[in-house]
Amino acid sequence: MVDNLARIFAAAVAPDPARPLLTWYDDGTGERTELSGATLSNWVAKTANLLVDSVGLAPGDEIGVLLPAHWQTAAVLLGCWSAGGAVTTGPARPVEAVFAAADRTAEAAGWPAGERYALALAPMAAPLRDVPAGFADYVVEVRGHGDHFTPGPAGGPGDPELIGRAGRRAAEFGLGPGDRVLIDAGRHPDPVDWLLAPLVAGASVVLCGRLDPARLSDRLTTERVTVNLA
Repeated sequence: MVDNLARIFAAAVAPDPARPLLTWYDDGTGERTELSGATLSNWVAKTANLLVDSVGLAPGDEIGVLLPAHWQTAAVLLGCWSAGGAVTTGPARPVEAVFAAADRTAEAAGWPAGERYALALAPMAAPLRDVPAGFADYVVEVRGHGDHFTPGPAGGPGDPELIGRAGRRAAEFGLGPGDRVLIDAGRHPDPVDWLLAPLVAGASVVLCGRLDPARLSDRLTTERVTVNLA
């Protein structure tokens, strides 16, 4: 059994790096962002390099993540796990860095953290218009880092538990290799559900934020969905 999240992600990408791996919809803004395995890998590598080079992350160090289900959240989480880090969502405790959505920066400011990054989570990965004091803009900072990252062999301290949970959820959802799964982010906010279970199963994801039920039927057809978790 693979007990390393970085290797599971690599295995999900390897069969066809050009295929859509994560497609994000925000029905509140009309945004649709499609990431192939290669594109998401690039974001993950840049994030891992940011954590190692700028934050000084060492294997086993903790990163705070105060982010909703979103494609940029996938990059942050997978980047942390690729670098051998552990993710915590609270309560606040000392961490090497914290990544927070723009509407949660006040909460993130209370975390004892070496570095703080804010995310606008805007269409087209647009930067923040106003960067809060004490924070750096994630999408600005991450772009300057390398496109390739080689994960260590050990993985992060929480990898086996997360993989076990993801495997159980994949079985509950009925996911299998090649599935295209539509996920309502509001119903399934846990990244074990919307990110790791599909990766473990070898499925690709259509992640829908603020899902408009009136658009669901057409989306199921357009995206060739095989498993509907809306």
